[in-house]
Amino acid sequence: MPLAPAGHGPRSVLAACAAGLVLLAGAGALAADGRAPGSGAPAPGTPAAAAPVGPGPASPAPGPSGSRSPSGSPSPSGAADGVPQARAGDPGEDTPAGRGERARVRVPRAAQGRYAVARGGDAPPKGHKGPLVRYLVEVERGLPFDPEEFAAEVHRTLNDRRGWGAGGRMRFKRVDQGPARFRVALSSPATTDAQCLPLRTLGEVSCWNGRRSVINAKRWAFGVEGYGDDLGAYREYVISHEVGHALGHGHEPCPSRGRPAPVMTQQTISLQGCRPNPWPYPRAGRKKDRG
Repeated sequence: MPLAPAGHGPRSVLAACAAGLVLLAGAGALAADGRAPGSGAPAPGTPAAAAPVGPGPASPAPGPSGSRSPSGSPSPSGAADGVPQARAGDPGEDTPAGRGERARVRVPRAAQGRYAVARGGDAPPKGHKGPLVRYLVEVERGLPFDPEEFAAEVHRTLNDRRGWGAGGRMRFKRVDQGPARFRVALSSPATTDAQCLPLRTLGEVSCWNGRRSVINAKRWAFGVEGYGDDLGAYREYVISHEVGHALGHGHEPCPSRGRPAPVMTQQTISLQGCRPNPWPYPRAGRKKDRG
């Protein structure tokens, strides 16, 4: 299926969505760092800066968009979300970057193909309990987003009281070297497509590829129709959702019309009658500061 060309409007994009995300035929892909899956992780202490961009590891993938993992089963090691509805300013127009960005941005179809790693050292907030989860943040070079600002948004979201660590379940520490359970990588549409193979992301959506929560910079800049003008809430959702896959969670449907959508509902493509919700545990508490 070819990518929906710019300027062909939402009809082409939605047609691609209706066809679902499919597997590509052929040999297995290399791991995200260019090595074959199973070849081992980098030794602890190895600097991760300027990581090369490579395809994600070959892995079982979910069925067409809208399917979910069986109840109680872990998330597939590759998972993507359906192509969203187009909205004003998407794509190809300048748009306000939203919380954390002061300038208007223009997202390129392809950037430099190499990641800049955000500085580590951000620990969980004082008083948070639970097992410590180490993670790493990357931003593809050539994108109009500051790696440190993106990393701060990711860290704030992951350690929010309503996030995956709610109630002492876990706490998150950002690192820039050594072992990390997962990476969160802000990527151009072209790099997202390469990272997410064999899933088809069509330059539009994000995915979990077995090692990276790959955040499509187009969605980071423009959001989706279901979240309206609340770009900050959509960003919290896409981080929470893709990291949810990294933590082993599969897709969930909307339980009933009018209720808050589970964070693992594919809200990028459709709210399925639910209300938008960016949090795994929305009733766990309110943040003191949205930044």
